[in-house]
Amino acid sequence: MTTRTPQGTTVTVGTPSGSLPHRVLDVPPAAPADAAAYFAARLAFHTDVAEVQHAVAAGARDLVVVDSRSAEAWDQGHIPGAVHLPTARMAQDAREILDPAVPVVVHCWGPGCDGATRAALALARLGYRVKEMLGGIEYWIREGYEVTTRQGPRRLPADPLTAPVAAEDCGC
Repeated sequence: MTTRTPQGTTVTVGTPSGSLPHRVLDVPPAAPADAAAYFAARLAFHTDVAEVQHAVAAGARDLVVVDSRSAEAWDQGHIPGAVHLPTARMAQDAREILDPAVPVVVHCWGPGCDGATRAALALARLGYRVKEMLGGIEYWIREGYEVTTRQGPRRLPADPLTAPVAAEDCGC
């Protein structure tokens, strides 16, 4: 079957005879209703740096951003307005620092680190509503957003392989 993309490009969809073998569909895609339920649930647990940056820039007071990294990492650079609460201190300090009525967005270093997942689990076990910020501080910085350091605010240029260069957002 041939179809057109929104950009006007013609593409062939389906498996033309003589195509190279692949494993993408070894496990077939879920039924649409199952897929919708899964992706809706996934969005209940995760958010991304662009969404968090937009909320922070808008002065959102209906959530709190929690950085679960060490004090040394926090000093190296953190999201403006975030709260510092290392995972190892959550059980002892969360109730003094966080309002249980306010949803928490937690992050750690980056996608190669499970620190945010551990922190989110700890907070959920303490009764907080929590989301994990995908990409962590790494993608916050790679997308060109400002961080606060010991020396003051700092912003690096966006990495053109991870953030849109000529547009305000990626369009997703």
